[in-house]
Amino acid sequence: MKWSNIRLILHRELRDQFRDRRTLFMIAVLPILLYPLMGMAYLQIAQFMQEHPVRVWLIGVDSLPASPPLVTDGHFDASLFANANSVSLVELSLEQPELAEGEEIASVAREALVANEFDAVVYFPSGMKDRMQIQLNETVSDESLWNPEVFFLGAKDRSRAAFDRVNQILGRWRTLLVKQTLADREIPADIATPFRIRVRDVSENASLNAAIWSKILPFILIVWALTGAFYPAIDICAGEKERGTLETLLSSPAERNEIVWGKLLTVMVFSVATSLLNLFSLVLTGTVIISHLGFLQSNGSFAVGPPPLHTMGWLMLALLPLAAMFSALALAFATLARSSKEGQYYLLPLLLVTMPLATLPIMPTTEINLGTSLIPVTGVMLLLRCLIEGDYLTAFKFVGPVTVVTLTCCWAATRWAVKQFNEESVLFRENERFDVIVWVRHLFRDRGDTPSLAEALMCGVLLLVLKFFAQLAAATPTSWRDVVVSTSILQIALIAGPALLMAVMLTGSVRKTLLLRMPRFTTVIAAVLLAFFLHPLALSLSEFIQRLYPISPDTIEQLAAFSGMITNAPLWQKLALMALLPAVCEELAFRGFILSGLRHIGSKGMAIIVSSLFFAVLHSILQQSLAAFFLGMVIGYVAIHTGSILPCIVFHAIHNSLQLIAASFFQRVATGSAAGEASAFETAIYNRIEPLVVESTVMPGMYVYRIPVIIVSIIAAGVLLYWFRSLPYVRTPEEELQDALEHQSDSPR
Repeated sequence: MKWSNIRLILHRELRDQFRDRRTLFMIAVLPILLYPLMGMAYLQIAQFMQEHPVRVWLIGVDSLPASPPLVTDGHFDASLFANANSVSLVELSLEQPELAEGEEIASVAREALVANEFDAVVYFPSGMKDRMQIQLNETVSDESLWNPEVFFLGAKDRSRAAFDRVNQILGRWRTLLVKQTLADREIPADIATPFRIRVRDVSENASLNAAIWSKILPFILIVWALTGAFYPAIDICAGEKERGTLETLLSSPAERNEIVWGKLLTVMVFSVATSLLNLFSLVLTGTVIISHLGFLQSNGSFAVGPPPLHTMGWLMLALLPLAAMFSALALAFATLARSSKEGQYYLLPLLLVTMPLATLPIMPTTEINLGTSLIPVTGVMLLLRCLIEGDYLTAFKFVGPVTVVTLTCCWAATRWAVKQFNEESVLFRENERFDVIVWVRHLFRDRGDTPSLAEALMCGVLLLVLKFFAQLAAATPTSWRDVVVSTSILQIALIAGPALLMAVMLTGSVRKTLLLRMPRFTTVIAAVLLAFFLHPLALSLSEFIQRLYPISPDTIEQLAAFSGMITNAPLWQKLALMALLPAVCEELAFRGFILSGLRHIGSKGMAIIVSSLFFAVLHSILQQSLAAFFLGMVIGYVAIHTGSILPCIVFHAIHNSLQLIAASFFQRVATGSAAGEASAFETAIYNRIEPLVVESTVMPGMYVYRIPVIIVSIIAAGVLLYWFRSLPYVRTPEEELQDALEHQSDSPR
């Protein structure tokens, strides 16, 4: 690549963007005006945020003691309000209703509330006054005879507000009543409150200020880095398709990679500029508004002021890789779009993925650790929180993982953007008018040997949706028989069934779609060996994942209950249900139908990753999903290089069997040999392998293999995977075209 070509393209794109008044308004003008206008609107609206009086009907006031007073001159006593000016916010009616024979007070109160005559009704039983005179050591069998009742309509805002005010007033009156009762009996009033809690916030004003801004500013940084990158990317990609200038650019001496880098730097400029302008405008406006409203601490100083001076430096340092990542993603999506209008729709998927990652660090229970530092976007925000709050020691511990993950995401996003720009089928897709009848006719008439990319994605989404609703509708199993029934229905009817049905209806060759061909015998043996060699690594991976992301106590209880239901089941039944059946059904769906369709992407690596993601999300528990993703990567690799589903089924079944046998073996032998529950043969085997294992600290009752065994496992598995790589496999037309384009772009001109 030549930097001179990149510089020329960068200059061209920046010049065109600065000529676009819409882009200048979105990037430069809007951030400067947005927050001041929002602050002005808030101040105007705040004038209408006034408390309105509520109407309360008091029934049975005559049965109350005279001291301490609840009602004075037709209003609640002023001593019961936190602010004396709030007395007028509660309008009372002391009229007593005339109850018909058999009529209950609840029906009268409800009629008055529904008719909107009152916002709340308070009923004091006639026995309250007498109850106050009873000695403290006596009890009343029926508390409804003297406990007051408050009726309100929770569906109405005014009624809920009335209940809140009345509840506070009655609470203060009850406190005064207790003090009065104790005083009448010459008992010290402090006996009712043996101690008082003194709350003292010893945080420094600067620390409190930094803690507030550390949650707001990183979130704004993420949102506007994405938004600021997306609209320029649409204009310089999809917009150029509409203007007809893309062909002229592609015919220039610049290579495709140089064009992508020029456009990427252009989008980054606007992403960085948008974020910085929004940050400065928010900080300035927020500080002025907060000062105007007068949010003071008890010592008279402002609780919120301008952020610390070093804050903007840390934000700018984090902004560069984030802007690069979002710019590359926006560029890839914009290249995929046929028009600017279609490109607008692609912003929603990006936001749906980004917003949960951006909101997770705002939660007060989320802290930075090794697990959260490995989550894209989330790790950056948590690291920024530590830096802004001045917790440099914690930030130093996790700056390495956050940096590695962020740079890896930048590299992957940039590589995807370059790949999108190198595909002619993506660059020059024509606009299509959608017709449901034509689409359905095309779906069944023009069937290929394998499913299309859209059909594979539709199958993956369908399986996840079916699993979700089935999980909500299914009852919790209480016996081994329930486990058999629920698991069989899930695997056969909800996973294998839809995939087989779609293969028959939507493809021309079920055999090619589901990879139903007899493989070489050596590949089956290699799959068996690969499953055995990966077993130690799989156990260690599961333990590592649970260290990063501990399983919640509720989930542990559910897993323990499930384990108890299957403990007494025969081993062959457990292997058939939880090893062989999932291996057959899940492989037909994920490495059969879905992977065959995803290979039309043109990249076997991307097809393996996407199919593994579907396979991982199918597992309900997060820790299982992460382990299943890596397992799916291995099985997908075997499926492509062998061209058969049989080695995948064999590998999957043996992997699940080893997990079940290991769990059962270690729990029985390690804990039951002393009690005589384990046989002599099992004890002998355990004594042989005991030097190779160590008890897990996060998986109770389980053992993991020692480091030397894991190293041997990695080497042996690597050798077997390299052997699979040497096998010849059939490429799809899209993969052959992509290989040709990459070879052409790598060759010197």
